[in-house]
Amino acid sequence: MSTEAVTHLPPTPPSEPNSQNGRIAPTSAPQPQHEIKHIWVITGPAGCGKTSVAEYLHQQLQIPYLEGDTFHTPENVKKMANGQPLTDADRWDWLILLREQALLTLTTKPATPSTTTTSTPNTTITPTPSGVIITCSALKRKYRDVLRIAAYRRPDLKVHFVFLQASEAVLMDRVRGRQGHYMKDYMVHSQFQSLEAPQRDELEGVTGDVLGVDAGGESREVQRLALGVVRGAM
Repeated sequence: MSTEAVTHLPPTPPSEPNSQNGRIAPTSAPQPQHEIKHIWVITGPAGCGKTSVAEYLHQQLQIPYLEGDTFHTPENVKKMANGQPLTDADRWDWLILLREQALLTLTTKPATPSTTTTSTPNTTITPTPSGVIITCSALKRKYRDVLRIAAYRRPDLKVHFVFLQASEAVLMDRVRGRQGHYMKDYMVHSQFQSLEAPQRDELEGVTGDVLGVDAGGESREVQRLALGVVRGAM
């Protein structure tokens, strides 16, 4: 569901006649367009496989990955561990921090030069990442809108949401089987109550930026499906 990026470039000035021979001077070469960068937000309720999918995409695409849960405040983690759903007020700073960290990552050159490093006799240029993956439940549209702000007035940047979809019963079973995670199975029901499924304008047309993935199957299959929709949107 990728949309065409619009790059605003100044118009090419008209060619001027060559005063010596009267011929029209050739126009300048086309200006190179900016490389399109991507923020891939892996979304869905607890147990849908966000971390598993994000780690797989990180390995396959060789782009940075930010685990959203690690950016929660200690207060937020404590609330969730005690079975208390987070409020909107609890989430705003977290969402903004995730967005800003994603943007920062896109402008930070890797510490170890990648295989795409280019060299000249005098210089070595290490490119910044072409994309970044973040995990974030983004259950409500207004949460997704906070992350969408990253691409405002940025024709060189696209934000995509890879929405992992599975039934509540399936996710409850998965969360019950996890060890050492602060998110308990009873929080899955709370998240489904809060979930605002992407609307038509989020899925289709020029504003469509949500890519749905069936997350009800085995982990490997979900990973392959997610990689397929991501590559299709590049």
